[in-house]
Amino acid sequence: MFRMIMVRIGSLLVVLLILTLVVFIIQAVLPADPVRASVGAQATADVVEAKRHELGYDKPLPVQYVNFLGRVIRGDFGESLRTRRPVLEDISKFAPATLELAFCAALLAGLLGLVLGLWSALGSRGAGAARVTMVFLSSAPTFFGAILLILLFYRKLGWLPASGRMSSQYSDSGPTGFLLIDSIIHGDPSQWWDAVRHLILPAFVLALGPAVAIGRVLRSSLLDVMRQDHVRTARAKGLSERTVVLRHALRNASGPALSMAGLQVGLLLAGVVVIELVFAWPGLGLYTQQSIQQADFPAVIGITLVLGIAYVVINAVVDILQLVADPRLQLQKAV
Repeated sequence: MFRMIMVRIGSLLVVLLILTLVVFIIQAVLPADPVRASVGAQATADVVEAKRHELGYDKPLPVQYVNFLGRVIRGDFGESLRTRRPVLEDISKFAPATLELAFCAALLAGLLGLVLGLWSALGSRGAGAARVTMVFLSSAPTFFGAILLILLFYRKLGWLPASGRMSSQYSDSGPTGFLLIDSIIHGDPSQWWDAVRHLILPAFVLALGPAVAIGRVLRSSLLDVMRQDHVRTARAKGLSERTVVLRHALRNASGPALSMAGLQVGLLLAGVVVIELVFAWPGLGLYTQQSIQQADFPAVIGITLVLGIAYVVINAVVDILQLVADPRLQLQKAV
């Protein structure tokens, strides 16, 4: 187990190194001059050259990459051309909103996928209708599904808010930037419930696609496992179908579902940008959209690295969880 985990960590480091190299190459081949953008269009040639020397852009590309890699390791992504603040400072300001939304969506996707997979595999009443409904909603473009839910739950029923993280009577007073946590720290249940109400629609829309994918893979895997000998033996002992599935089939069937969950993280992180725009959610998606509009390349590159690193790390964690959930994988790797 330890050796396999170390192999996964080594692979993680290699992938992260390749990611930084790809981002550096993209930055190097862009037609825009980051030095000119940093000092301003009216700066003289001497000022531009002095800044170019200060930032190391006059050195050979391999040296520039080593310097770039060192800055990334230190968390230095440069200065935003739009806000004139360090990109890491901007990311730390907007990240809590995105992380809170992404975490709630991932948790909801996992729960919905588990329920859908078990419900379908057990052949419970209404499972087919539920599966068809979720597939229909998840197959629609994300923004279209978001607009439909806004029209229904905000405009028609008036049950849920349509934008923002909180109502105007509340303010984010910290200290963590995660509203669900901060409201508990301050002992304010009304603010906590307000934050939950604002999270429901964007988190649900974001979770739909991954939930359906996880549920379908789990159902297929469960049906395969339930035809194996040890499951038939459990049935022969007189155990109920639910007990057989939960105690003897679910763990063995979880490997493919965990793999799918890791892959769906990429879709979830990509969907955050669209969802934040639709729901006016003040997170990294909104920050990215504003940065792209104003050609703020340091900010875009910083966000790309942060999201890419998050995706790679989460998939590595999923691989390790697969080894824990299914010991047979360890034997296969050992062979």
